[in-house]
Amino acid sequence: MTLLTIGAFARASRLSPKALRLYDELGLLPPARVDPVTGYRLYERGQLERARLVAWLRRIGMPLARIAEVCALPPGAAAEEIRAYWARVEADTAARRDLAAFLVDHLSRKDSDMPTSTTEPLGIRYAALCDRGLVREANQDTAYAGPRLLAVADGFGPSGARASAAAVDALQQFDAERYGGEGGTVPAGELLNALQDAVADAVTGPDPAGTTLTALLRTGPGAQLALVHIGDTSVRLLRDGELFQITHDHTLVQSMVDEGRLTPEEALTHPRRSLLVRALGAAPEGDDATALDLRPHEARPGDRYLLCSDGLSTVVPENDIRRVLTGTPEPEHAVRALVDLANAAGGPDNISCVVADVVPAHD
Repeated sequence: MTLLTIGAFARASRLSPKALRLYDELGLLPPARVDPVTGYRLYERGQLERARLVAWLRRIGMPLARIAEVCALPPGAAAEEIRAYWARVEADTAARRDLAAFLVDHLSRKDSDMPTSTTEPLGIRYAALCDRGLVREANQDTAYAGPRLLAVADGFGPSGARASAAAVDALQQFDAERYGGEGGTVPAGELLNALQDAVADAVTGPDPAGTTLTALLRTGPGAQLALVHIGDTSVRLLRDGELFQITHDHTLVQSMVDEGRLTPEEALTHPRRSLLVRALGAAPEGDDATALDLRPHEARPGDRYLLCSDGLSTVVPENDIRRVLTGTPEPEHAVRALVDLANAAGGPDNISCVVADVVPAHD
């Protein structure tokens, strides 16, 4: 059998000799034989297909450890792994795109005095309610509603209550008079710094603790909001009679749905549906374990928003949530009705919710 030198194999596979040496050291693409005298690596022509697959996977940015897993699979399973990997890349890219859009929007507003459709003065009617539920011994949720800020956080760990409160407290400064009340503008840089402070506050202390955080912050006098989100607390929007979830859960089960490994229906009853992959504080390990989703959101008069913890969203069916939101005009009555529904279903977790209506300022 004719063997190819590393130079010839590099040219045929379109991989550099340096890359081939690295893949050999990692056990990803070992040579067929190493000359005992010269130490030269020699390859079989049959290894070209694997080498080209490695090159293609590196070109789409797949980490070497995952490439090794893909190469060990039969073709059908390998194709499924590649598809799942790319679905996750697209989701992560979308999150970064949202952050970029947020920054562009704020910097553009700061640089221009031209009026836009978002400068129409709007008001918010709101109510918040937090309940221990019927099973948990303590309440680790925090819910807050004010003229500029709506927020829900769900703590976990020995000091989860402190972590959720710290995360919301870090944002409450933007409800203060120093931002001009209803008409002030929140600088994007200050908002981002406050979110970094929220992370630091959530992890301080001797006990491991963490929290989810979902918030809507008015960044000016008009309809422009900043949506801040990490974990599985969520925001739903009731607009023109239709109810939409406008946040994306950072859970293991949701990532499996994103990758096509589970259907949305299977996710509802999965035993690990509450396992987080992102949170503030004591989060799972990973480069993006504490990465917040941050993006602008345009409100409209007549919109109704529901921010809630999973103690409501995983217990009360979506149709029942929609029925309450469409049939209960006052936010105070709506939050009470939603908490009552969760407790009627067993109240297995803490329950927090905020209901807010967007109205013209003169109303």
